[in-house]
Amino acid sequence: MPTEILFQTHLVLGYVAWLLCFGVYIWPRLKAMDHFEAQRAIATLHSFRFFGLVFILPGVVSPDLPASFAVFAAYWDFATGVLAMLALLTARIRPLFWLFVVAFNLVGFVDLILDYYHAVQVDLPAKAGELGATYAIPIIYVPLLMITHIVAFYFLVRPQLKAARAIADDLAAA
Repeated sequence: MPTEILFQTHLVLGYVAWLLCFGVYIWPRLKAMDHFEAQRAIATLHSFRFFGLVFILPGVVSPDLPASFAVFAAYWDFATGVLAMLALLTARIRPLFWLFVVAFNLVGFVDLILDYYHAVQVDLPAKAGELGATYAIPIIYVPLLMITHIVAFYFLVRPQLKAARAIADDLAAA
């Protein structure tokens, strides 16, 4: 089987597996939490994104891994992880906490979208073996990160949706 097909199959199945797991085990618990606690849980997961620096660690990835992919992915992951840690460290100062929650989710989401773009530009699926030990990151870890960014954005927007519905209900009753 060609490398490209294996990589793409792994990536799709990574999303399928995480969506199945998320739907049964994680989403019900996050949904039951208040938004602050749910965002703290998501920030805790994303605080480990400092590990993305491994994309530029000699001996772990091939020296032939395209730098246009590796360097961007490494430093944006690192920035996302630091912002997530800052959110956790400022949990008692709610305005700062929410600022860092928005920041790490925006930076992290943009990182993943641009990582996909860079991966397509350098034809990463054909060069997947150059990822070395980091192969598991885009296949197993990235799908969960993307899903949790989307959930975090949903929780950030949800209070406004509730307020808008309440206003609409009041107007309809008048």
